[in-house]
Amino acid sequence: MDIWVLASFLLFLLIFAGVGMASIFVKENTTDDYLVAGRGMHPALAALSAVSTWNSGYMFIGFIGFMWMYGYSAIWISLISTLGQLVAWIWLYKRIQHEANERNVRSLSSLVAKVKGAPEAKLAALFSVMFLLIYAAAQLSSGGKALFAMLGWSQVVGILIGYMLVILYCTAGGIRASIWTDAAQSCVMIIGSTLLCWVAMGEIGGFSGMHASLTAIDPNLTDIAPQGLKFGFSLWVFAFFLGGVGVAGQPQVVSRIMTLESDSDRKKACVWFFVWQTPFLILMVLIGLASRVMFPVEGSFDPELALPLLAMDVLGPFWVGVILASIFAATMSTADSQVLACTAAITDDLIPSWAQDHSKTKLTTVTMAILATAISLGALWTENNSVFSLVVLAVYGLGGIFIPLLVVRFSGYQPSSSHSIIMMVSALTGVITWRILGLNDEIFESVPGMGAAFIAHFVLLWVKKDPWLKECLPSRDKFITITGIIIACVVAIELWYFI
Repeated sequence: MDIWVLASFLLFLLIFAGVGMASIFVKENTTDDYLVAGRGMHPALAALSAVSTWNSGYMFIGFIGFMWMYGYSAIWISLISTLGQLVAWIWLYKRIQHEANERNVRSLSSLVAKVKGAPEAKLAALFSVMFLLIYAAAQLSSGGKALFAMLGWSQVVGILIGYMLVILYCTAGGIRASIWTDAAQSCVMIIGSTLLCWVAMGEIGGFSGMHASLTAIDPNLTDIAPQGLKFGFSLWVFAFFLGGVGVAGQPQVVSRIMTLESDSDRKKACVWFFVWQTPFLILMVLIGLASRVMFPVEGSFDPELALPLLAMDVLGPFWVGVILASIFAATMSTADSQVLACTAAITDDLIPSWAQDHSKTKLTTVTMAILATAISLGALWTENNSVFSLVVLAVYGLGGIFIPLLVVRFSGYQPSSSHSIIMMVSALTGVITWRILGLNDEIFESVPGMGAAFIAHFVLLWVKKDPWLKECLPSRDKFITITGIIIACVVAIELWYFI
């Protein structure tokens, strides 16, 4: 272990932690300040934090591993999911922010019902806690993997250090500490990623050298579409779009939107989000491809360690420490955000009597952090700690549960408690069944999750002969036209894929 890597890592980790701890000086000892920063966050800070929270360990560890395995065809997940995120920012976030401010709610689960504590809100809160704990565990696993790859420390040590940082952020300033830390590390990480990408591309001979090397390793790596998709290319890509829309079903990301004061702030944050995330995604794609060229051997190599190992291979000790600190701080502040989202779901919906009790709210947060750490350690010991796999399960599970119900409510229909519960249970059943059958290797769980929820919705409308069904459906001619266009597009895409 290089002493300068360790020194640089500790220096920047202390800086990031110090930024979060500085929130102590402006915080207020209220649950609103603790969970939504008093709804007065600056749009730029909220946007940078949303980028970091949405990507974090998934991007640095999981996505890089996905690029390493699939090559050019993995670019679709970035491109199409970004389009889905744009839909979420323009429509869903607008409605979410408006209703959250109007009703003074602090959890996404509260928005699936007209009132806090309704049966469907309680079930949504329970599902949120379940998936968010898995998501937080994935972040802790990311930090453990990064420390293992770059410092040679046991992953258990990394997970436990992560737990202590989560507790530190929680006791400091709640979501404000997390947002400030996210913004600081995002700025440092994009500088470090740019340097890493520049040096790595130079090492492999630029774009032409990368293309030639990938083709030599495996010609499939330079195919724009993966081979042998059982359900075709259209559905495979559509799953990414639903995954992008599903960002509006992630409580830890939505909480950033809830910290904004007005719709004008949301629009500004939207611009900041995509201006920052787009170049970052491009850098991560190139780094992922470069890592495959630098580390071409399959088998014992863990693709999720590609970025840390690449940094160690081509950068000096100082920058290796910077990147490690950025990865670690990002994953820990994201885990903190997810733990806080669990807290909001519990105190706002499962146990509303705790909603204004600051001490019980903090106690709930600490308990959630302990549970997330236990899950991360359990996943490590059972060798089921793939960050990408854990994140995909959590993201698409939450997206399937929340997005269809939010879309239905924001479209003007107010489902009953039983209607909402059936939709959520259908989504959960679809996601879990799909994974048990192993079909998630072909199509991500966003399709069966959201598909099952919407099917349940329309079946219930049909059974009840609800007049809203006729009102929401387009005219016969319009329906035929829309269906014909969709079929034509799908057929054209599949002909291109198979031919």
